[in-house]
Amino acid sequence: MDKLAVIYWSGTGNTEAMAQAILEGAKEASNAQLFSVSDISAEEASLYDKLALGCPSMGDEVLEESEFEPFFEELEGKIPGKKIALFGSYGWGDGEWMRDWQQRVKDAGAELFGDEGLIINEAPDDDGLEQCRQFGKNFANF
Repeated sequence: MDKLAVIYWSGTGNTEAMAQAILEGAKEASNAQLFSVSDISAEEASLYDKLALGCPSMGDEVLEESEFEPFFEELEGKIPGKKIALFGSYGWGDGEWMRDWQQRVKDAGAELFGDEGLIINEAPDDDGLEQCRQFGKNFANF
């Protein structure tokens, strides 16, 4: 059974709620664990077979810059061949941060899950949480 880590940064709790629901779905088919980005190093994260990474859109549609971006910069060199899923919430924009992030994952040589990451506007409602659980389950089986 693959070892899967769900790693996230959340400022308002929206991406954290997504991460918890993704974990619920992933646990059906994998040995999944949940981490706030401040609780795991890039080196530790690289030991997992699959990584579901979550960060909301910040500022001018970028990753959170004080914790998540430095973590991801360090992780990028450790993910060639790894299976990666991306998710996050947003309050404005059109998802540019997610498209840019997906490209970075592909450029790093990882295997990106799905054609696009899972993005939810603001707080996930019941349907959004169900999307997250399904996303986690499908990623665990990827």
